[in-house]
Amino acid sequence: MRKPFIAGNWKMNTDRATAVELATAVARQADQLNNVELAVCPPSIYLDAVATALSHSGVALGAQNMYHEPSGAFTGELSAAMLLDIGCRYVILGHSERRHLLGETDQDVNRKLHAALAAGLTPIVCVGEQLQQREAGQTRQVIQQQFTGSLAGLSPQDAAGIVIAYEPVWAIGTGKVATPQQAQEVHLDLRKLLADRYNIDVADAVRIQYGGSVKPDNAAELLAQPDIDGALVGGASLEADSFLAIAGAA
Repeated sequence: MRKPFIAGNWKMNTDRATAVELATAVARQADQLNNVELAVCPPSIYLDAVATALSHSGVALGAQNMYHEPSGAFTGELSAAMLLDIGCRYVILGHSERRHLLGETDQDVNRKLHAALAAGLTPIVCVGEQLQQREAGQTRQVIQQQFTGSLAGLSPQDAAGIVIAYEPVWAIGTGKVATPQQAQEVHLDLRKLLADRYNIDVADAVRIQYGGSVKPDNAAELLAQPDIDGALVGGASLEADSFLAIAGAA
């Protein structure tokens, strides 16, 4: 049985005081949710402060990105070892905003994925199609291409330990949401890709989150789908009550 996993991606939001306040509020109430795993992913500059706020709670800390090299002359980048040192358990890789706004490729995501796993971080690997691709009937093709490129060279053992997040780009921050049936269809396709590339045990083990305008009022129906194992929450994770309500729906 896959344990539901709800992660909050705060993106480029909050200041230090707000980040600490939000993390503290989530941590305070998290012990009431025994059957779901929670994580928050603040801006990197506030990781240390949020780690302190989450200490002695069951809420995990995640980063929004990392670089694939372990160290060196890479101004502005953070390594997997640095994230581990500050207390991170998870790292988001290949978020659509990094793919489509900042030009990250499947190869970039793949290099980061291998570096994260080698260091002991659990990657949340994001895949998702744009609106014109869905309207052209290319969703399955796009998802398969991103899956194949981003997960290249991954052993079955490593694959079983990652998290995948399906985020239709057209539903992120737009208020539009994939219907539960649309989301389930892609999640099932991803599960089949895992089984075909690796084996049924890996496919059964990997948690696949949905991301894209998830809110308390639509979370229950989305999370009730058999292959949706949680949510990667954007805007609704910036308020503790709404984030925890989504977690409660799981």
